[in-house]
Amino acid sequence: MSRTALPLFDPALTRPALVDSFRKLTPRAQIKNPVMFVVYTVSVVATALWLQALFGQGEAPAWLIGTIALWLWFTVLFANFAEALAEGRSKAQAASLKGLKKTAHAKRLAEPRYGAKFTLVNADTLRKGDVVLVQASEVIPCDGEVIEGIASVDESAITGESAPVIRESGGDFSSVTGGTRVLSDWIVVRATVNPGETFIDRMIAMVEGAKRRKTPNEIALTILLVGLTLVFLLATATLLPFSLYSVQVSHSGSPIGMTVLIALLVCLIPTTIGGLLSAIGVAGMSRLMGANVIATSGRAVEAAGDIDVLLLDKTGTITHGNRQASAFLPASGASEATLADAARLSSLADETPEGKSIVVLAHRVLKLDGKDSVPAGATFVPFTAQSRMSGVNVGERHIRKGAADAIRRYVEAAGGEMPASVNAQVDQVATRGSTPLVVAEGNKVLGVVELKDVVKAGIREKFAQLRQMGIKTVMITGDNRLTAAAIAAEAGVDDFLAEATPEAKLALIRQYQAEGRLVAMTGDGTNDAPALAQADVAVAMNSGTQAAKEAANMVDLDSSPTKLIQVVEIGKQMLMTRGALTTFSLANDVAKYFAIIPAAFAATYPQLEALNVMGLTSPASALLSAVIFNALIIVALIPLALKGVKYRALGAGALLRRNLLVYGLGGILLPFVGIKLIDMILTGMGLV
Repeated sequence: MSRTALPLFDPALTRPALVDSFRKLTPRAQIKNPVMFVVYTVSVVATALWLQALFGQGEAPAWLIGTIALWLWFTVLFANFAEALAEGRSKAQAASLKGLKKTAHAKRLAEPRYGAKFTLVNADTLRKGDVVLVQASEVIPCDGEVIEGIASVDESAITGESAPVIRESGGDFSSVTGGTRVLSDWIVVRATVNPGETFIDRMIAMVEGAKRRKTPNEIALTILLVGLTLVFLLATATLLPFSLYSVQVSHSGSPIGMTVLIALLVCLIPTTIGGLLSAIGVAGMSRLMGANVIATSGRAVEAAGDIDVLLLDKTGTITHGNRQASAFLPASGASEATLADAARLSSLADETPEGKSIVVLAHRVLKLDGKDSVPAGATFVPFTAQSRMSGVNVGERHIRKGAADAIRRYVEAAGGEMPASVNAQVDQVATRGSTPLVVAEGNKVLGVVELKDVVKAGIREKFAQLRQMGIKTVMITGDNRLTAAAIAAEAGVDDFLAEATPEAKLALIRQYQAEGRLVAMTGDGTNDAPALAQADVAVAMNSGTQAAKEAANMVDLDSSPTKLIQVVEIGKQMLMTRGALTTFSLANDVAKYFAIIPAAFAATYPQLEALNVMGLTSPASALLSAVIFNALIIVALIPLALKGVKYRALGAGALLRRNLLVYGLGGILLPFVGIKLIDMILTGMGLV
């Protein structure tokens, strides 16, 4: 569930942004953006020339110098406004999070168990390792892990989702967040962070745009822009001596003035992208926050746009994840009733949807009524990622259910063997795209339980779009290879990893990275933490364990397995926006060249009047029109910088051609039209 976003130019955002635009008019703030620092510096120089002209010592009319100086300051202010507006949107998101940080009290326990004596303390005094009791209607005072109890928790303040969630000790749903509220029952929580390090504190720091660090690509682009600025600065500086020399030799004309050189420099350096670059990065993180995903840095968002391998869990991402038992397939020598009863007993303590569906199907087959009770003396064996099976021990009966290869090893260790007929049943079920669970009692295999899952509608088309962009999709599943292959073929993924273990996931990520690829994955459990820490883009579920959230560089507040695809799209959109506006900025210098050069050198080199293809009224009008257009184009592109260009599933080559056609050609043509229109307005108003 996404948060409601403020309108782009909402007064609550624009008023503080206007104030911040002026606050940023300090050398310390401006030097962070080298391109705009050059504009800032020449604005100061132009202002000094205007003051000189007021006392009759100007190289040009005071009104012309003053007007150019004014629009140069507007150029700086508009760039400041774009950045401040982007930061304002992030700060508005952060402000809503700060509202969650309310003073709360905590029941700190003397011993880590329910029923122990507690002391009522301020939540701010809790430290990592402290244990607290939280009961119904109380606010959870700290981030932590549930070590005892089970409770329904309202996390709507953080996730925006009104439906409560269950948090319990053990497993992958034991993590709780400070500021959320327990609705029923009780839990004992061990604090996992110190004050100031809570999840909400980190969320606030992450979305504060002013604290955002530049990403590697942004730094590289800044270096390119600085290089271009230096080239134009040196080229412009050499024009004055050439002009003086030409006038001296020809004994005609007049040399170029400092005001003209300043206007020429500002119009030729990449001020458009220079003024919007920071805003694009801040807006990218803001859009990610709008999707209820928190990134630890802009580097993570940018990496999402660069990734070329996506590791996706099958269950919940590619399929709906609600696998249901559909049939009992007994082995030779075993009846359906025997298989159903053994599967039922092994699933009585299994709280997963699959386990519950096995019990329901067994009731139907065995014609049982009422609720099952756990047999006396029964000991349940929980499922683990390593054993890949679960079961129950009731007296002399040792029943296990799980993946075919895991049950095979279990039976063989007990002195039995897997019948060929069961192997055939496993293959048939897997070929249909269902999941086979093999049930055994002792060293005897009883048969197969078929679990059906459904591939999500439209997921195949989504993977096709990712493939067009050069992104390889890999499905991760604990199923056997035949089942994985059937689901992979139906979903349209490029590859799959079957019978996945934490070690196998980690090895696969390292293999792709060794090939020079960037890998993204998602996870929620402690056993996912090593792979999340290794991946270039790692999205942890907010409902997952603290270990998973600490290992990842993004946290999905909605805990949606499919969110990783949206994260990639947001990252791609940020890179597309940056590339599009860079192309436009560099291209529109061409038109400004044709506006400024004839005006600047007409007095020195009359032949250059032939370049006045726009037919501008006068040199003064040409200078003013170009400078005004240069300032206004930044304002016009602020919505595009903040919203981002429209996301399109295109490869790098196709994207480059589109940018050159739309933003390159548009960047050349638009200034011709805009500068001419401004010239006509200035002339019509009699200002030049």
